[in-house]
Amino acid sequence: MLVFDIVRLIVDTVAGLLGGVLLLRFWMQAIRVRPPSSVAQFTFQLSDWLVRPLRRIVPGVGGYDWASLIGALLVVLLATSILFVVGMPAEMVGLLALRRFLQWIIYGFMFLLVIEAVFSWINPHAPLAPFVRALNEPLLRPIRRVVPLVGNLDLSLLVALILLQIANLVLDKLFPF
Repeated sequence: MLVFDIVRLIVDTVAGLLGGVLLLRFWMQAIRVRPPSSVAQFTFQLSDWLVRPLRRIVPGVGGYDWASLIGALLVVLLATSILFVVGMPAEMVGLLALRRFLQWIIYGFMFLLVIEAVFSWINPHAPLAPFVRALNEPLLRPIRRVVPLVGNLDLSLLVALILLQIANLVLDKLFPF
């Protein structure tokens, strides 16, 4: 069982990195944010081997890079399929993969919000700060309409993090395994 746990850790780590890059690629294109060259180079080099062939099957529609999103879903499905080894039924593997995919999205947004908060405290003029701000803006804009500034403090990041935590709790209740 220890060997299985080690293999699963490695598979989950690689899948999480690749899935996160694919989701970032989808989000950048969905909100029309041009990444800095270092981020673009990393993202495209890591994911082109999967996205380019998928684009032949799933073309971009409505300005969205569906191949990247479906690629992330395939990665999480493939990584979760390791549970077949311990005898988990296919329906459970599919539901668990869906849960993990949605968790990747939630945790990805949480990660971006935390990075923006760190940039705002440490170095708001860092080269990646405007890029991260642009990635978070579609999530924070509706919250900023409702949550006013308190003094000069923008609490929208905190509210967004709490809402994402609530979404994660709901996800845990919907998929309690």
